[in-house]
Amino acid sequence: MKRNRRVKILATLGPASSDEAMIRKLHDAGADVFRINMSHTDHESMRELVRRIRRVEEAVGRPIGILADLQGPKLRVGKFAAGKVDLAAGDIITLDDNPELGDATRVYLPHPEILESVKVGDRLLIDDGKLALVAEETTGKAIRCRVVAGTRISDKKGVSLPDTVLTSGALTEKDRRDLDAVLLESVDWIALSFIQRPEDLAEARKISRGRVGLLSKIEKPQAVERLEEIIELSDAIMVARGDLGVEMPLEQVPGIQKRITRAARRAGKPVVVATQMLESMITAPVPTRAEVSDVSIAVFEGADAVMLSAESAAGDYPVEAVATMHKIAVEVEKDQLYPGIIFAQRPAAEATGADAVSLAARQIAETLNVAAIVTYTATGTTGLRTARERPQIPILALSPIEATARRLSLVWGLHCVVTEDATDMEEMVDKACRLAVEQGYARAGERIIITAGVPLRTPGATNMIRIAYIGSDGASAV
Repeated sequence: MKRNRRVKILATLGPASSDEAMIRKLHDAGADVFRINMSHTDHESMRELVRRIRRVEEAVGRPIGILADLQGPKLRVGKFAAGKVDLAAGDIITLDDNPELGDATRVYLPHPEILESVKVGDRLLIDDGKLALVAEETTGKAIRCRVVAGTRISDKKGVSLPDTVLTSGALTEKDRRDLDAVLLESVDWIALSFIQRPEDLAEARKISRGRVGLLSKIEKPQAVERLEEIIELSDAIMVARGDLGVEMPLEQVPGIQKRITRAARRAGKPVVVATQMLESMITAPVPTRAEVSDVSIAVFEGADAVMLSAESAAGDYPVEAVATMHKIAVEVEKDQLYPGIIFAQRPAAEATGADAVSLAARQIAETLNVAAIVTYTATGTTGLRTARERPQIPILALSPIEATARRLSLVWGLHCVVTEDATDMEEMVDKACRLAVEQGYARAGERIIITAGVPLRTPGATNMIRIAYIGSDGASAV
């Protein structure tokens, strides 16, 4: 199925979208990658969702990416004797290691890593920031806090720490169990939640051993401060605006989104913009005008993918939400201002052979106005470098490795095809021409650009550009 847009759509599966028929409808409406949220999915349900996605993939004949989103550390206070307590600005409440039921003066905090890490002056935000506290005294076993804003706290509310770097890593015991289970399935991406520092990726990288791509969710101020280092060690990045908007002033989030998107594009790493993009479509068949504008901004910025969360997982209109996001993206990419904005933000090529070839391929393709760029990619690196150039010409990424094609389904502009590798240069050119025609990107008499590595089947050795004419039989013509 040929998509007439470059940005990809990532749709979350859930109660409203877990059966095979609905997954097929979401794909047909425009979903390129499916997200399984491990916060709400047990291992057997995850395995069944993967099987259903793969059956849809077989039916449509197109590689489909799967992202498993690990829950990460969920920090919550304990319970209160009355279920909740009312507070006022200036009141004092202590968070401690005492498991007894709380009252208006204290509450249990079952996270020793927080008690040991918070310093005087650090903020603690409860229930998505509805109650704001500031630490006035710490002992390692208790934190004496003053209420800055808010009026109430109740059982099991979440705790956010915008000023504190925790000593513990990003993976919890649940995450480790989930990761082990996910690695046994044909999942392509793992999302790591609440990353704070580059070191937080080390354990997941060691466990996964390259079997999946690692996507770091940027949702903590500490991660924003070390953004370049985290991007360098990640395979992809997500602008996770939900928690980011809790731990940082809301008015700063749009600027941070642009900063993250552009930094990821410079590094040639896929970047996903997520959270509340079409939030009103959870209960309404059409979005608000502001939501349409929000999605369009991410597309204009050149994000690789835009994501639906509850809209497709638990909403009343999952298919309509995907279809709406698809229509917005198509319209933005047809806008006369779109090429200029994308070009203005295009990063300079790095001093590598693959980058030089990708830059030259884009320049030649746009100068000659060829029908498509066809790139052979075994590991995915060539596909990523080609997409980094954001050419205005369609890109076909041909790979003999199914896992590579599935992983690249998240990447801007790449139409991925799984095909056997060519045995020689002539077959490589003929195959590229035939597939460009079969996939609907070129016709007889048109030209395409081909990039590959010579000798063939040498990973990471992209060093060749070929201009090919398509003959009347769909193969190359001299």
